[in-house]
Amino acid sequence: MVAPAATTQAPAVQHAFPPFETQYFPSEILWLALTFALLYVLMAKVALPRIGSILAERSKHIAEDIAAADELKERSEAAHAALEKALADARAQAQGIANGARERERAAVEAANKRLEAELHDRLTAAEKLISATRATAMGNVGTIAAETANAIVERLIGQAPPSSP
Repeated sequence: MVAPAATTQAPAVQHAFPPFETQYFPSEILWLALTFALLYVLMAKVALPRIGSILAERSKHIAEDIAAADELKERSEAAHAALEKALADARAQAQGIANGARERERAAVEAANKRLEAELHDRLTAAEKLISATRATAMGNVGTIAAETANAIVERLIGQAPPSSP
């Protein structure tokens, strides 16, 4: 077998990178100008108007949403204020009802207390009269009881009953 021969020889002609060769400049500039003009027309006539209309519509939609949100916020604040007023009125009415009921109950309790005090005073007066009558009766019987007790003691001490005194 024969070994392949290695070549160490450089190519005969060295060419530069094709876009950098001057012979291609006119066609490259022509295609660059045509492509730029076509892209510019497409962007100016088609893409940018669509983007502009989309942005305008979004801006309009956002403005409408903000206006609707402001209106709803105002209605919500008005409803909240009405609710707060209704709650304040209800609290005031409840406070008035509670105060009225408290006053009625206090008046009823005072009347009941006065009635009970009068009844107790009458009972106390009747009890004092009964105690005085019982004391007077008891004091009237003290002499008789003392004499009977003395007679019983003397009889027990001496064995016979003492003579009765007139």
